[in-house]
Amino acid sequence: MKIENQSILQQHPIDIKIKLACLWASLMFCYIYCDYFELYSAGKIEALIQGKSMLDNPNKVLMAAVMMSVPALMISLSIFLKPLINKVLNIAISLFFACLLTLIAVSLDTETHGFYIYFAIIEIILTLFISYTAYKWPKQTPN
Repeated sequence: MKIENQSILQQHPIDIKIKLACLWASLMFCYIYCDYFELYSAGKIEALIQGKSMLDNPNKVLMAAVMMSVPALMISLSIFLKPLINKVLNIAISLFFACLLTLIAVSLDTETHGFYIYFAIIEIILTLFISYTAYKWPKQTPN
């Protein structure tokens, strides 16, 4: 039985490169918001003003900048790289970050860093989904 006036919404296939770029962008938003919310932790602003933070010297700041530039660059690289290198980089980098985020999440105190653990879980899921999406990269069908 067909119902009159029933409309079916059209679903266009999304290119895998766009999917990967969107996932990396979502990951970056989580990173940014998590770090922003950390500023609301008790004593955080005062410690920053006094120069007391985890990033207390130029080398640590540089390392943090390098670490955060990789996922940021993966947004664009996921669009512009050729498929094979794109697939390999997405799998390798996302798995690396999933491991890193897991180490961070298990090392935090749940009482004072619950929000950080929450974001880490989301970020782990995103990085694993990036890896899975890249792994399942569609094969080109012969003409």
